[in-house]
Amino acid sequence: MARTYPLETIDIDFFDTAQITYRIDARIPVSPARAWAELTRQNTLDWCRAITSIEFTSPAPYGVGTTRTAKLAKGLTTLHEHFFLWEEDADAERYRNAFGVLDASVPGTKRFGEYTEIQPADVGSRLIWTFALELPSKAKAVTAFSGPTASTVFKTVEADTLAHFAHLEPAR
Repeated sequence: MARTYPLETIDIDFFDTAQITYRIDARIPVSPARAWAELTRQNTLDWCRAITSIEFTSPAPYGVGTTRTAKLAKGLTTLHEHFFLWEEDADAERYRNAFGVLDASVPGTKRFGEYTEIQPADVGSRLIWTFALELPSKAKAVTAFSGPTASTVFKTVEADTLAHFAHLEPAR
């Protein structure tokens, strides 16, 4: 078994206080239910060049306590994720979840997580997707380099996601 490096746990406040954050706030031309289904299906984000695979390791239906494994950078990095927030309100067409990474196959990250929210928009949906990262205090010099590098990866994920949703059947 490959070596893993444990990360510290996070809570919802981390997305407002993290050293490094990247936020996507975009309109997508599909219904909130369709957007949520795409973002919470097995092998989600298969449209993203930066992501090799994402596999839910807990059985459906998913909720608080659900786990996933994500492989990034052509499989060179593996993350084990744990969802601590999972809310679905189909009547209001509002959905959100958040996870923290339990451990990673590469060292150098103290805490990492993602927060996703889908809500109705005038046409289609509004996607709010926040990535939050904290490096160890001894890695302050690395932070200056990680920000721009991470930003490039997140911009690729954003562009790939917006292109994916643009090609799906639009909301009516």
